Amino acid sequence: MQLTEFADRCSRLRREIGKVIVGQEEVVDGAIIGLLADGHVLLEGIPGLGKTRLVRTLSQALHLRFNRIQFTPDLMPADIVGTHVLREDETGGRRLVFERGPIFANLLLADEINRATPKTQSALLEAMQETTVTVGGETSLLDPPFFVLATQNPLEMEGTYPLPEAQLDRFLFKLRMTYPATEELHTILDRTTAGSVPEAEALWTAEQVVAMRRAARLAPVARPVQDYAIRLGLATRPEGEHPAEAVRRYIRIGASPRGIQAMVLGAKVHALIRGRPNVSREDIRAVALPALRHRVLLNFEGEAERVDLDELLQDLIDSVPEG
Repeated sequence: MQLTEFADRCSRLRREIGKVIVGQEEVVDGAIIGLLADGHVLLEGIPGLGKTRLVRTLSQALHLRFNRIQFTPDLMPADIVGTHVLREDETGGRRLVFERGPIFANLLLADEINRATPKTQSALLEAMQETTVTVGGETSLLDPPFFVLATQNPLEMEGTYPLPEAQLDRFLFKLRMTYPATEELHTILDRTTAGSVPEAEALWTAEQVVAMRRAARLAPVARPVQDYAIRLGLATRPEGEHPAEAVRRYIRIGASPRGIQAMVLGAKVHALIRGRPNVSREDIRAVALPALRHRVLLNFEGEAERVDLDELLQDLIDSVPEG
């Protein structure tokens, strides 16, 4: 695939999403990067900011098979992956048949994922990592591309359960949706309170998404740029050789190798959608915060002092030398 074609497709997709979603450019970019980097994305924000609307718009513009699961405290793993049921065949006999759950889709919206219990949340683990589903010893492959876009409410809200660390680590990025600015609110009201609400048109196909994922993997990363990503990851670890004072004092768990992989994969797509064939340190910096914020965990002191993890990580990213 030509570099100009890759960048042009992404530019048209962003414009199409912009017909429906007002503002939130960083979140839209992050979702597109997560999709093309063959990862999954976690969206956090209070109710009413348009998280679900964004995912639906993305599915329309990509023309992918879409399913939505509303996570609730009584949701069971079988409600996600499916279950075996007794069915009568043409001979009158009965046999067990696997009835697929909503996870069998190209784009899965896991809505308010942190309102379900950890046991139910973990039903997504195998699918997100291996793109397979195993029920009763029977393994089924998920059709490519498979992309989970989960939404969650801030943990301070009533009725939420923290995602297990293993589940968090399966997400390439964690993106935060913020309140729209005043002018953006005017645009939202103009679009949603007068006449019909705009819808996105289909621009891509599943085959094109798979091809663009392959192209992104082939983007070269120079050893010094890769070294910079490694040093960023190592700087988050309190047990490192020379941790920053804030890291030593407030961080319980630093970035794993998967976190460093997420930075490199995300940086590849970040470069390509901007028309650049080679990954730079600027691309690593651009994706570092969404790749790390859900993998670096505060200790008890950090939680007690209500340390702003995003602020701590951004200071850390700014302090790591490029050379």
